[in-house]
Amino acid sequence: PPEPDQYFSVRIISLFPFLRLLDPKDPIAIERLNLMNMAKLSIKGLIESALNLGRTLDSDYAPLQQFFVVMEHCLKHGLKTKKTFLGQNKSFWGPLELVEKLTPEAGEITASVKDLPGLKTPLGRGRAWLRLALMQKKLSDYMKTIINRKDLLSEFYEPNALMMEEEGAVIAGLLVGLNVIDANLCMKGEDLDSQVGVIDFSMYLKDGGHSSKSVEGDGQITAILDQKNYVEELNRHLSASVNNLQAKVDALEKSNTKLTEELAVANNRIITLQEDVERVKEESSYQLESRKALRSDSAADGQALGETRKQLKEETLLRLDVEKELEVQIGMKQEMELSMKMLEKDVCEKQDALVELRQQLEDLRAINQQLMHKSQSADASSKQKSEIIVRMEEKMNQMSGTIKQLETRCKQAEKERDLALEANRLFKQDFGDKIESLQVEVEQLRKQSSQHVLMAVCLCTVQRLMHLFLFVVLPQESFLEISEPSMCTMCEQADSLLKTKCKNCSGVFCESCVSKELPLPSSILPETVCTACYSLLLQQYASSPT
Repeated sequence: PPEPDQYFSVRIISLFPFLRLLDPKDPIAIERLNLMNMAKLSIKGLIESALNLGRTLDSDYAPLQQFFVVMEHCLKHGLKTKKTFLGQNKSFWGPLELVEKLTPEAGEITASVKDLPGLKTPLGRGRAWLRLALMQKKLSDYMKTIINRKDLLSEFYEPNALMMEEEGAVIAGLLVGLNVIDANLCMKGEDLDSQVGVIDFSMYLKDGGHSSKSVEGDGQITAILDQKNYVEELNRHLSASVNNLQAKVDALEKSNTKLTEELAVANNRIITLQEDVERVKEESSYQLESRKALRSDSAADGQALGETRKQLKEETLLRLDVEKELEVQIGMKQEMELSMKMLEKDVCEKQDALVELRQQLEDLRAINQQLMHKSQSADASSKQKSEIIVRMEEKMNQMSGTIKQLETRCKQAEKERDLALEANRLFKQDFGDKIESLQVEVEQLRKQSSQHVLMAVCLCTVQRLMHLFLFVVLPQESFLEISEPSMCTMCEQADSLLKTKCKNCSGVFCESCVSKELPLPSSILPETVCTACYSLLLQQYASSPT
């Protein structure tokens, strides 16, 4: 499985949807760009939150801690691995020590870091150096200094590392904005050696609560769905990272068990070698005693003595070899014990990282549920809006049909109006001279028989009232019972025949009284009217000749 730092800085960060897409065949370039964008977000958020806070920052400030974690991932990107007996080692303390050689004023920071009690690892020294440089407001200057000397950085970094490319210069330029921040960091009580550098991605997730209230329409739904898809993708990758770390912990436990077994075997071997050494010592002492006894014997035993000396030398050499092997085994035992302690510490760190990742996973699940609720509410509102739109469209269709009908009626009315105007024009042409002659006759009739005309008008009015009374006021039964008059009401001649009806007042008169023709307002063509209506209409036409 991959290293934790590499996993967090490469796998998870590359999930952000707002990062620019690159060639998938160059994963190192994608890693550099992702780290640069994470540094931008961290620096921007730190500056904004610090200015809003309005006071000196301390070590417990969460955005500041996340900034140091991101800077640590940037400095670790592309580091050359140093292989030791305990495994691979990556530390960015070496590149930071170059600043002291390039900038003399940085020597004070390096000396302070070396004098800090409790720092046992290069990783802890590098973290302390970053904090002191931020407090001095010289972090940007120091980073620019070492980035400009790529010939020295090539000893510590790979050619395609972030510090060797233009992304490092961009990050160094972004660090200039941190000079407006005042920080007071106490590092004596902090355990910088064993801190787990995990990026808290929940600080950089967008909360769409306020925007969802103000933004409406498809744009809001799209934004909510994008955030939901992003959180699901991040959730899936975090689950993969948790499984990966769990597999690594299992592998470490297996290696721990294997090393324990090897340690037990080495202890048994050491006990066996100690027993062999004791036995060799006993044999050598016994041979020395026997040699002293043989020395008192005769010279014939000289040959046996030489053989005994040879055997003694061989036993002595064997003893020396056994002692050397014992020392080697004891050294290996000490190294194995040290490696066991380091492995136990590494397992504890990985367990802490797993706990923190599980907490982040729970937070992401809660955010995912909130986004799902928001998407459901947005879907419901969109359905309501679509129904309203459908009803409005139906009303618009009805209104458009009504408008078409009105337009048709308007056209028909215009045609009728044109026809009426044309008929009026023709009427004026045909009856213009007759109207003038009628006006002259009216004037003569006024002078000759004004009294007779008034009586005729009264009779015509009475006739109209009777007609209205018969057809409007009285019911139909009573109307049928009323009989028509037996003589003409205008000339009052008993032998007159009531056959003709006046088209103006609807009165029934004799043919001699209804013999005039005149156009009425209700009709263009001339109609038969009584003598009274004839005189009244002539007066009306004379007063308004148009």
